Amino acid sequence: MPRGDGTGPNGAGPRSGAGRGMGRAGGRGRMGGPLAAGPSGNCVCPGCGYKELHNQGQPCNQKKCPKCGAFMTRS
Repeated sequence: MPRGDGTGPNGAGPRSGAGRGMGRAGGRGRMGGPLAAGPSGNCVCPGCGYKELHNQGQPCNQKKCPKCGAFMTRS
């Protein structure tokens, strides 16, 4: 620590302001995936496997499966 401020060599350590603000996933969405799934795709029931087309503006996780009543997920 050349300057005694905790930054290490060439000021590249903690508290040096060299962070990129992206976290461990590199600036992507949750679980390392894309920021959003986009308008296409399917809604899938995790309980029984029922699939239906995703409607833009209506999140899959707010839909209930017409067969078993479980909340659906996006695929």
